[in-house]
Amino acid sequence: MDLQGELLAHPHSVYDRLRDTAPVCRITGTDGTPAWLVTRYDDVRAALADPRLSLDKSRATEGGYRGMSLPPALDANLLNMDPPDHTRIRRLVSRAFNSRRTEQLRAPIRSTADRLLDALGPAGTADLVTAYAAPLPIIVICDLLGIPEDRRLDFRTWTDALITPDPSRPRAAKEAVVAMLGFFTELMAHKRSRPADDLLSDLIAVRDGAEGGGEGGGEGLSEGGDDRLSEDELMSLAFLILFAGYENTVQLIGNAIHTLLQHPEEQARLRKDPSRIPAAVEELARYEGPAPLAIRRFPTEDITIAGVTVPAGETVLLSLSAANRDPARFPRPDLLDLDRDTSGHLALGHGIHYCLGAPLARAETEIALAALLERFPILEAASPAPRWRPSLRARGLTELPVRYDTAHLPH
Repeated sequence: MDLQGELLAHPHSVYDRLRDTAPVCRITGTDGTPAWLVTRYDDVRAALADPRLSLDKSRATEGGYRGMSLPPALDANLLNMDPPDHTRIRRLVSRAFNSRRTEQLRAPIRSTADRLLDALGPAGTADLVTAYAAPLPIIVICDLLGIPEDRRLDFRTWTDALITPDPSRPRAAKEAVVAMLGFFTELMAHKRSRPADDLLSDLIAVRDGAEGGGEGGGEGLSEGGDDRLSEDELMSLAFLILFAGYENTVQLIGNAIHTLLQHPEEQARLRKDPSRIPAAVEELARYEGPAPLAIRRFPTEDITIAGVTVPAGETVLLSLSAANRDPARFPRPDLLDLDRDTSGHLALGHGIHYCLGAPLARAETEIALAALLERFPILEAASPAPRWRPSLRARGLTELPVRYDTAHLPH
């Protein structure tokens, strides 16, 4: 079944149909190869936590959808790993993204948000993807990693080439990968010669210290003993943190703003009571999450999902978007309800592969919305039809034109 065109144009209506008629169906993947698409909430949630569904591409049969193609130096990351390697690396880096570290970042994130909004001026029109939703997460994650300011725009361009390939430039994605590999190689060498107070320097210290058997630095990350990183794992980890830390969050922020523009009454409620924003972010993520699909998986043995047998090694795609609008789990799922119990939503995954940067993504989105609503009492869409990115990997807008004003609304 070739659903790519329909899914790009009308994803939620297609998912509604599939949940009712073919909750596990064989489709054509984004690169023209076959895959199995799973759409019901209970099936998706169970599969996300099923150890028989591997992320390791070596488990895949020939001719199936394998996902993004990267060189080994960037591909040895958590999105291609199962335990015990996944456990080892995630344990190492998760200490950089825990709740305590995230709370320490809230003030700098708010300062960045305010600075971006200052640049807009008191009133006018703007594209909030270009001016706000995109630069905020790239600044935050690059500051955390210690990426020089003069290279940040490059990375955004490379990311866009990978997530939304341009048919008129068939070599653009490959060129972006080559450029990123060169960038990270150069950056690692620079950090080794001039370590600083940033996450990347800490990861390098853990890698080099572990290899050399010395103290190694990286205090706050390594607990010693079991932590080891190969050079490819180090490079791939830096790439993944930067790539995912930017890509997921820009969609989360942009989609949340867009949804509130379509629901002015809910926008007004949050402006009146900002304490509701953290709970609202959960419903906004459920309603229009950043990732339509979880990272592809490969059964290590024949498995049965919703009565359908999927052979070992074939590709399984778990639809987070479809699961989050399953009426069996969320009544009236197409209704935005900021008072809804959103516990268990899958916008940021589930199980051992749950989004590593979820606390940071949530904090950035909460702060981005709070700053925007506080700054502009008048905020409305300047275009009737949004332009969604033509991608099944990411659900996000190419632009978000708005009219804004710091003047108060008339009483």
